[in-house]
Amino acid sequence: MTSLRQNKVSEQLRQMAARFFEKQSNRLSLITVTRCDVSPDLRNAMIYITVLPDSAEQSALEFAKRNRSDLRDFVKKEIRINRIPFFEVELDEKERKQRRVDELLKNS
Repeated sequence: MTSLRQNKVSEQLRQMAARFFEKQSNRLSLITVTRCDVSPDLRNAMIYITVLPDSAEQSALEFAKRNRSDLRDFVKKEIRINRIPFFEVELDEKERKQRRVDELLKNS
């Protein structure tokens, strides 16, 4: 169960990560930050992304992982918390599965 503080920090980090990737990306793909999970001690954060087109997923994920330290520096300048978390980035499989279910329901 997550605390109110975790939820607030999580949402702030999600929004900042979205802004960061929007500014830093090469515009060949659309990187959307779908959610962010923060550990209870606020030391670690997992950023979940989706990428359009699907063919650019791997390169966008590599880009996001390469820029984790720059993302951390960006967050340091923007947020006022005692601990700036270390970031991990993954593709949001949950979102992909949801899109697939929506497609199947639409076609049936």
